[in-house]
Amino acid sequence: MQAYRAQLLRFNAQGEAQYDSDGLLVVDGDPASGIQRVVDAGPYRAVAQRHPRVSVIHWPNRIVAPGFIDMHVHYPQTDIIGSPANGLLPWLEKYTFPAETRFCDPAYAAEVAGVFFDELLRQGVTTALTFTTTHPTSVDAFFNRAERYGLRMMGGKVLQDRNTPDGLRDETEQSLIDSEALLQRWHKKGRLGYAITPRFAPTSSEAQLRGAGELAARYPDTWIHSHLSENRDEVRWVSELFPATRSYLDVYQKFGLLRERAVYAHCIHLDDADRRVMHETHAAAAVCPTSNLFLGSGFFDHESADRFGVRYGLGSDVGGGTSFSPFRTMLATYFVGRECRDKKGVSIAPSALWWSHTGGAARALGLDGVIGTLQAGTEADFVVLNPKATPLLARKVERAQNLEEMLFAIIVLGDDRVIERVVIA
Repeated sequence: MQAYRAQLLRFNAQGEAQYDSDGLLVVDGDPASGIQRVVDAGPYRAVAQRHPRVSVIHWPNRIVAPGFIDMHVHYPQTDIIGSPANGLLPWLEKYTFPAETRFCDPAYAAEVAGVFFDELLRQGVTTALTFTTTHPTSVDAFFNRAERYGLRMMGGKVLQDRNTPDGLRDETEQSLIDSEALLQRWHKKGRLGYAITPRFAPTSSEAQLRGAGELAARYPDTWIHSHLSENRDEVRWVSELFPATRSYLDVYQKFGLLRERAVYAHCIHLDDADRRVMHETHAAAAVCPTSNLFLGSGFFDHESADRFGVRYGLGSDVGGGTSFSPFRTMLATYFVGRECRDKKGVSIAPSALWWSHTGGAARALGLDGVIGTLQAGTEADFVVLNPKATPLLARKVERAQNLEEMLFAIIVLGDDRVIERVVIA
């Protein structure tokens, strides 16, 4: 057992923030798995009395909080972050596809994976659902590095057998054989999880989508990861390629790709019928505001998603997204949340933004009760935050009159300097 004394931020099952100005987090290792889990947490005086013999590490003037969860990110796009383009489809053609062709080289894939994970941890991200490329070498590089760090990470080989340049286009049957082999190699190895990953509907044939759905049915505890309704040109393209379907979402439903642990990035241009289907199938949306703003794709409709009970959490979507930082993603979510369909604006509470990048994201990923809250029984991935990391932030935090004001100050003014330490379970 080990205990950590600091200011303590947790979340309950309802997504409500629990804050102790002098808190204690007690963790212990699971003999079977070697994973450290939270045993107890709460006000220091009360928790310390229940564990009088546990050694305590004291971090004064620091905040212990759940590690951040990134619901959608592309590790092969690490080097193209901040590349200008006129929109999603031109950006893919000019930057993304050429960059991803290089991941056939195992040494290059391993090098970028190292940079990617170092950056995630520098920003306090302890779990991510991640795109690789069509190359099995890219998947092995991703999981090898994640395993070395002991991280809970999910990813999988990208499937794209049409409308794709040479060097990335895969062969339908072989792509599914390779996916299953990689799944069997990596899924549930330590803290790793496999994600069946069609890039998006336009780059997969019906045969490949059908095969992906069959694979998902055979392995129901895997993830499904793709893109949905990000850009209006993309939506029109899907309607031309799949004229018999009612909507973009309907393509994925037709091939058995909507279920628990199915995560679709963006989900901007949906109608209420789509949202109802997402709720009924327990599929989730990964909200990626910095990417959507950067590529001019549109705004995620938080109000409608909440009205239909759609599960969602936040993602950086690097390299379309402009930052690995959860603070930048949360701030962009706040901006976008004020722009909704009826133009009345929706103001999202700072603690709700934080929940969407921790416990809410865990719930959307089907990992409720596993990570993201620092409640008893959850895995002990956490960050140690310095709320006075910069002079202006220190000044603002000192004047905060409640938790919401303090969290919002960190969201608006914080950056990687706030992340003082990352502890992996």
